[in-house]
This record gives sequence, structure tokens and C-alpha cells, in this order.
Amino acid sequence: MQQLLTDRNRLPRFSGEWKKKRFGDVCTFLPTANNPRADLEGRGNVGYIHYGNVHAHPLPVLDCGHHELPRIKEHRIGNASWLRDGDLVMVDASEDLAGLGKSVEVLSTGSDKIVAGLHTILCRGRSGHWAPGFKSYLQYIPAFRSALTRMASGISVYAISRKQLADIVLALPSPSEQVAIVAVLSDVDGLIESLEVLIAKKRAVKTATMQQLLTGRTRLAGFSGSWSEKTLGSLAVVVMGQSPSSMSYNSHGKGLPLIQGNADIENRRTIDRVWTTQASKVCSFGDLLLTVRAPVGYVAVASRTACLGRGVCGLKPCCDSAFLFYALLHAENCWQSFEQGSTFTAANSEQIRQFRLRVPDERTEQGAIAAVLSDIDAEIVALERRLAKVRALEQGAMQQLLTGRIRLPASDAPARPSRERGAEPVGAAPRSGIET
Repeated sequence: MQQLLTDRNRLPRFSGEWKKKRFGDVCTFLPTANNPRADLEGRGNVGYIHYGNVHAHPLPVLDCGHHELPRIKEHRIGNASWLRDGDLVMVDASEDLAGLGKSVEVLSTGSDKIVAGLHTILCRGRSGHWAPGFKSYLQYIPAFRSALTRMASGISVYAISRKQLADIVLALPSPSEQVAIVAVLSDVDGLIESLEVLIAKKRAVKTATMQQLLTGRTRLAGFSGSWSEKTLGSLAVVVMGQSPSSMSYNSHGKGLPLIQGNADIENRRTIDRVWTTQASKVCSFGDLLLTVRAPVGYVAVASRTACLGRGVCGLKPCCDSAFLFYALLHAENCWQSFEQGSTFTAANSEQIRQFRLRVPDERTEQGAIAAVLSDIDAEIVALERRLAKVRALEQGAMQQLLTGRIRLPASDAPARPSRERGAEPVGAAPRSGIET
């Protein structure tokens, strides 16, 4: 992708002027249903795209043939129009401005009866103005987003009307250039989706591997020693947190970071959020941390020396530290029986120390198990970094392609048939070579 967007001289590019058009002149607004979630009973004969489905969907295209939709009985939908491939379903309300105008272009509707529902606007493109798939990227065009933000009304919930949407003026490339843009961006969307699927699979593998290795059901090659049930107090030195006076708190890095609970932890590592100049109980880099209230038992690792507040305790392992981390991670759900109190759930020092874990007696086996799980974690982190990189590339590409700052190569090759993008053949469809 980077090469495609920067090597600007190898192929002739689209050069026609983008034409400014009023959205209401290039799209028709069709009736939608207006049913609450309570009507979506799961056994009706009509598929129903609720505004929540649009907000939650990660991609700009919704494949109805591969996505299970809520169902409703036909007599409850009033005069709502049946969806067709290429229709755009846009939410008309959101709790934040970023979500206003979130939309999906539907495909694979086939012979199924599907309607757009509560708090959605159904837009059908008029012939000759749109290439299949391009409407799904309207929500990322800066000028379009700016217009939505400017027109939005409301305080706790932002909303936009069909009339306001119809009055938005935007510059559109020719349908043939739209095809080229969609070819690039849809390839990136496909890569993002495949990476998300792969990450989910890796996480499932990790969960299954933990279940096998941390219970002793599966033993690694070369190990046959015994396992014992031991208390957490025998596996680590437990340091209960103690919050210093709030008068010592600051936000400009004076003293030590204060770890109070989940608010000071991201991705199982501590973060610097609030500092204190009166640290009483302290953890060191690499120590394990356990939340002791709301919720109890969430495990993390200290990123640096820090002050332990009353919402956490520090663990200085006497066994393999990485193994203990994974053992506590696997046992997080077991802490529920220790929670007490009405306003805040909490566990005291004795409950923490008496919490029991089953562990290999040989420290070498502990380390070997931890190494297997660490390798899986490393694979997940690498995939997540790659996913973040691809998402950043896509954001950059959209800023360039959807504003006309960079024009793609024109091509005389016939468009490749695409089930995913509807059936409105327009122009050529050069495919992108994605480099990440």
C-alpha cells in the first residue's frame, strides 16, 4: 500500500475533477422500521439491522450472508423497505460525536427479507453516481464528518435528521475512480479482518493451553515430577497496599507512581497516572500485583518501582515469577468466593495468603510451562502490533484517497466480479498490493 500511494509516476492516474454534489441528489431515503429490542425475539422471518448492530460492527461493509442478524416477525415492521445489496444503513443517533453517522453498506442480502430499524437512516444510491462499496467509506471522509458534527443536535445524545443529511454537499470522484479506491481500502479491510480472526484464534489457543498445562492434565516432554497444592503465601511474599494521604498526590511526576487498582493498569502492566511523595508500601520492577477490591484477584506486573495503594497488594515470588503470573491469571475467576462487602468487594491479607494454587514441585517445570505461554503471548503481541500498523496505514490511506490528495492509477482492465460489493458494474478495478 505504501508503495502504491507514494510511487506516483509509474502509471497514468485519474485526473478528472471531483464533482460537488448534494447528498440528497445522489441518494434516496427509504422507510425504516421503528421497533425496540424487545420486539427482536429471534424467531421472526425478517432480518433486522438495529442501530446497535451498526455501532458494534467493526467493518464498513456488513455481509448479511455471513452475519447473524436479530429477527422480527413481518407484521411488526410497518412499511419498512426491504434492503438491497449496496444500500447504506446509517445510525442517526450516538452518545458521542465520533459514533454519529456510523454506517454499513449491506451485501449478500439475497432473497432474505431484511430491514433497517430503530435509529437508522436507509440510503439507496441513485444510478450513475456510485460504485459498489464506496458509500461505506463516506463516514471517513473528513468533509462529510465535519458536516455531520456541525449539524448534530442534542446534549447527552447527538442526532441528525434525514433532511440535514440530504443537505450535506460533498465532492465525489467518478464511479470508475471510486472502484479503484474501494479496491485498495477493501483489501486493507480484509487484511484487518483476517488479523482480528487470527488474534482471536491465538487467544483461544492460549486459553486452552493454560487449561491443560496449569492443571497438570498435559505434561511437557521430559517432566514427570509431582504437583502440590500450595498457598499463595508460601509461593510469594505478600505486601498489602496502604494508601498515603491524598495531600501527597500530584500529576507532574513528583515521587513514585501510585497504584490504586485497575485504573492504574493497562494490558496487565502498571501505568503512571498519579504520583505520591509519601510512599509507604512499595513494589519493585517485575513484582506481581493483585487487586484486592473491586474486583478481587486481577493480576498484573509492575512496570517500575511504585507505591502500593490499598486497592492492590504486591507479590514477590519465591517460585518462578512468570509461572505464578499465569497461574494467577488462570485462577482469576476463583477469587469471587473471597469477595465481601456491600459497596466495595474486598479481600484481606489472610485471604490473599491462604489462596491455594496447584503447582509443579520442580521449578524447572514451572519455567518450562511459563515459556510456552510466554511464546504464545509474544505471538499475540506481534499480531496486535501488526494490526495497529495496518489500521494506521488505512487511516492514512483514507485521508489521502477519500480527499483526492492522491489519485490512484487508472486501468483499462475489466472489473473483477465481486460478490462482496454488489452488482453495479462500473469501470475498472485495479487491486492493491498491500505492504505492511
